[in-house]
Amino acid sequence: METAPLPLIDPFARPITYLRVSVTDRCDFRCTYCMAEHMQFLPKKELLTLEELDRLCTGFIGLGVRKLRVTGGEPLVRRGIMGFFTAVARHLETGALDELTLTTNGSQLARFADDLAALGMRRVNVSLDTLDATKFAEITRWGRLDPVLEGIRAAARAGMRVKINTVALKGFNEDELFALVDWCGAEGHDLTFIEVMPMGEMGEEQRLEQYWPLTDLRARLAERFTVTETGERSGGPARYVRLSETGQRIGFITPLSHNFCESCNRVRVTCTGELFMCLGQEDSADLRAPLRAHPDDDAPLVAAIRAAIARKPKGHDFDYSRTHVSGQMSRHMSHTGG
Repeated sequence: METAPLPLIDPFARPITYLRVSVTDRCDFRCTYCMAEHMQFLPKKELLTLEELDRLCTGFIGLGVRKLRVTGGEPLVRRGIMGFFTAVARHLETGALDELTLTTNGSQLARFADDLAALGMRRVNVSLDTLDATKFAEITRWGRLDPVLEGIRAAARAGMRVKINTVALKGFNEDELFALVDWCGAEGHDLTFIEVMPMGEMGEEQRLEQYWPLTDLRARLAERFTVTETGERSGGPARYVRLSETGQRIGFITPLSHNFCESCNRVRVTCTGELFMCLGQEDSADLRAPLRAHPDDDAPLVAAIRAAIARKPKGHDFDYSRTHVSGQMSRHMSHTGG
């Protein structure tokens, strides 16, 4: 009888059960906090093929990963992406995978929502920083709000839970705090606020100008609502509260004001096969090399994954607490996959 492989455990006794995989660095938006307006995208030959991505994800699932989140860039702009989703969804059918989810900007969601739900996707995260069409065009540079809202409605109609991810940006969406909360409450969507992270080409001054600590945002919520702590977790870094008056769940992802590393159960793979053990550290491992050098043997891939997890750090070093940005990463969020 074949024994199951040993699970992935990092040096700090944290089981690695959650994989975020980027399937493309391309996007149809150019959000100001995420990428440059005139991005130089990667040559196609550097990207993992969809078949290689399936093989890589399958390798992680065989080592105990139970949740797979597909990210980008914008995942739904990659040609043939439904073939990849169809392939990895077989792990939902066997029970090897508990959850297959997606983070998207929503622009293409109306086209794909029914098919994704039919494959077993039950939840989707949509990035949305404003409900104002003019401000939306400003922050995304190229985007339009209406197709995103239609994508969100399509996902809900297909039976998927929608969580709205909003990056808290000082001077941009501070005045929409309650509008966003009220809209999500009326539509039945969870809402998670995220502190802007020091990644990409933006200068320190611009990052500091954007940074709106969620401690301040939460204090503003408490002026209108009774904010109650919950112990709920969704498998990721968010901490949740309930608004007693409405029953809404609000999440906070606080890499700056409250480090969440102690319970980190996740790693990220880029569309080029780089495994990042921590979003806020530069150390990575090349998984594309063993994938391509051994197309018929997964043992070298598994060995490379295990060696990388053995180097997973205790946490990241992001810090805005002084007058400069510490721990800034040179790579764009679109490259790492969120």
